[in-house]
Amino acid sequence: MKLSPQLLKEYQENGFLILPELFSAEEIASIREAMERVFSEEDEANIREKKSGVVRTAMGLHLRDALFEKLVRHPRLVEPAQQIAGEDLYVQQVKINVKAAFEGEQWQWHQDFSTHHNDDGVPEPLALNLHIFLDDVNEFNGPLYFFKGSQTFGSIATLHDTESTSYALWIVEPDKVKEVSESCELVSATGKAGTALIFGDCLVHGSPPNMSPWNRAIFSLILNPVENAYTQESRKDHHHHRDLTPVRALGDDCLLEMAG
Repeated sequence: MKLSPQLLKEYQENGFLILPELFSAEEIASIREAMERVFSEEDEANIREKKSGVVRTAMGLHLRDALFEKLVRHPRLVEPAQQIAGEDLYVQQVKINVKAAFEGEQWQWHQDFSTHHNDDGVPEPLALNLHIFLDDVNEFNGPLYFFKGSQTFGSIATLHDTESTSYALWIVEPDKVKEVSESCELVSATGKAGTALIFGDCLVHGSPPNMSPWNRAIFSLILNPVENAYTQESRKDHHHHRDLTPVRALGDDCLLEMAG
């Protein structure tokens, strides 16, 4: 799958792309089955909510289940990423973020690059986050909020927040968020299950708690150019994978082959 020149231009201007219903209902059902398998495991890569104890993030998925091993090589993810970031990309991180109905916690305002740089020594903000909605995401169940075009501010997250939630995060402080808001429109990323989302390493984003009666699960694959790889190994492998083998796309029906 190739992005059109118009979509590539939109990505460069806004810092993100929303691709509605890129994956079929059958494919999403297969991904959700694999999600339930990994969520049921007692594994340190399953990170739980501070208050409720339910799984907030499950990481290292492609090393834990055969379906995710295929999904990280899916052409609908890999080929657009190669158009944006170059041919030789490695699998930096693979996870599912969940906001459970009624109790899913927030993600603070942040930029992914700050964690990649400060914790893993990634030199430049070249990595891409590729999401797939595993539930319908609406205005009420904790969608991602983006400041459109905020990648132009460069790296601005400076505070390491280890208290607010169960996942330590380098965050953008309120005064800087306010500054960004004065020139960048705030938008929410919503869509039906199967919708894909691509965004870059310096886009300022976050998400509110989920007090709705609907779950919100999102698959996330981070691909990073091999030449921009980590330079330090302070975090565990499921936070930042060490295998720098360039990812190569499989056939478009790779998930359906497994289901069959």
